[in-house]
This record gives sequence, C-alpha cells and structure tokens, in this order.
Amino acid sequence: MENTFEGKNIIVTGGAGSIGSHIVKSLLKFEPKQVRVFDNRETELFFLKEELLDYTDTVRFLVGDVRDKERLNRAMQGIDIVFHAAALKHVPLCEYNPFEATKTNVGGTQNVIETALDNNVERVINISTDKAISPINTMGATKLLAEKLIVAANLFRGNKKTAFSTVRFGNVIGSNGSVIELLKKQIADSGKVTITNPNMTRFVMSIQNAVDLILEAARIMQGSEIFILKMPALKLQDLADVIIKERAGDREIKVEETGIRVGEKMHESLMTEEETQIALETDKMYVIPPPEKAKAKVGGKELKSAKSRDRKELDSGKAGLLKKDEIRQVLREAGVI
Repeated sequence: MENTFEGKNIIVTGGAGSIGSHIVKSLLKFEPKQVRVFDNRETELFFLKEELLDYTDTVRFLVGDVRDKERLNRAMQGIDIVFHAAALKHVPLCEYNPFEATKTNVGGTQNVIETALDNNVERVINISTDKAISPINTMGATKLLAEKLIVAANLFRGNKKTAFSTVRFGNVIGSNGSVIELLKKQIADSGKVTITNPNMTRFVMSIQNAVDLILEAARIMQGSEIFILKMPALKLQDLADVIIKERAGDREIKVEETGIRVGEKMHESLMTEEETQIALETDKMYVIPPPEKAKAKVGGKELKSAKSRDRKELDSGKAGLLKKDEIRQVLREAGVI
C-alpha cells in the first residue's frame, strides 16, 4: 500500500464528506506528497482543515464543484491518483431533484474522466453504490451511468496512461444522514422513532471498512474493474430495536411505520445476474472485470470464479441477516453506539 500512495499527489472529490474525509485521513498514513480535498461545502472544508492542522504542509483544501470543469481541471493539475467520492446520494432528494442529480452524478463524473485524461493522471477510483443494481430510482440510475462512464473511459483514453475503476458498496454505518443518526436524534428529541418498513433490509458496512476497500482497490486495479465488498445484511426493525435499547434503555419508545419513501427498494443486491457470470472473488471482495478480461489476473493474482456463488448471498432480502447481538457488535466496532 505504501508504494501506491507514498510521494503521490492525490485528489479526493467530495473530500469533506463522510467517506471522502476518511479517505483523506487514511491516505495521510502513507506519506503522500500532497492530498487535495475538493468539495463545494465551505463549512465542512473549514472544520476538516481545523481537524488536520498537523498536516498543513501536505493537505490543500479546495472549494469547487465537479460540475465546474474549468475549476476541476485546475485542481487536477499534477495529480497522480483521483478518488471520486463527490455525488448526490440521498434517494428521495435525488428523486425530487433529478436534473441536479444528473448534473452531479453523471456530468460531474464525465468532468472527472475528461480532466483526469487531460492531465494524464495515473488512476481514477470512482465510488459507487449497490443502488446502481437494477435501479428504480434516480440516484441509482445516475450512479449506474457513472459506473458505465468509468468503465468506458478505459476504451476511449487513447494513448493516455489513465486507468479507471469503480468501488461499489452498501449503506455506510454512521455516515452523514444515515438512518442510525436519524434514529438516535429522534430518540433524543421526541422519544419516538419512525421507520419506513420494518421488513426492509440493507447491506451495511462501517466507514473504515469502506475506506479499506477503496484503498485496496486503488492498489490492485488495472482498469475497468468493479470492486464489491462482501457485506452483511440486516433488517431495519432489528437495527431500530438495537438503537432504541442502546440509547433509551428501559424507557418506552414508540415506533411509527411511515411507509417506503419515494424511490426506495425493500431489498438491495450487490450485483446483477449477468455480473455473477464473470465475477471473481477474494476473501473480502468480489471483483467484476471487463468481459474481455474475465479470466485475467487481478493485482497479479489468479482469483477464483464467483459464478457458483449462491445468489441468495447477493440479495439483502435473502442473505443470512445479522442477529441483534451481531448488529450491536457491528455498531460498537464502528463507534456509533
């Protein structure tokens, strides 16, 4: 890992967000030459800057938007590695603001690709979501198209050296706006919690696990791969029960079911049926190579095929769900309870 990032100039778009800021902090352990934090949220950049005062010689904080290609191009000059985490990610907000979601998630990704090629960047790692699988909402559809753009970029890069790959994962525990933070706030403010549907299921992972996957993908990528962390799944009602027990103790908390929000699925999948036919796997992740490289080595290693993998493990509604004590342990390890 040290050889991948040491002495490199790196930019993280959406670098002040939950995932982006943890990528920045993790990268600093490997002694990069410079890390540029690129985000359109001035306040979040300010607080991250205050948090990283010991790294003023290494970290640069840039106010900008991936929609602004000219600004992005200036920020990309001299860069070796790009982590593209900037996106509109909240399903209902994207559903009611589809043009804005398209401008950021699709147009912004195109700008990242083109400016990376113009500056002859070594590698670009795009951050995606399991909602890109058979999407029924605007957010998932725009992230699917972003994935397609990233894979296709390897085909039209010409004589440029830039390699493009994607990392795909589920709901991130403790991220900004996550259901866990919402439940904790509701318990504190009103003593009542709302859940959309008690039987809804989701794949989950901690921020640190997400970042570890992203950095490992950046290390072994060759271009066009989609990396997917093997994640546990849980039921929303079980998650709510654990949060209530941890935050309210024996105090009675009313649970109100509000119904599925616009654009939401009851269950999520990690990959499509077609992707499972060519997917490879390691102990911690699945790797979907481009079809023409389905038998190629990844990271210099021959990986086993995931074709025979039970499809139930790839569907949050059919996978073995975490029990409440296991959910509690996951939340504690993630530092959110």
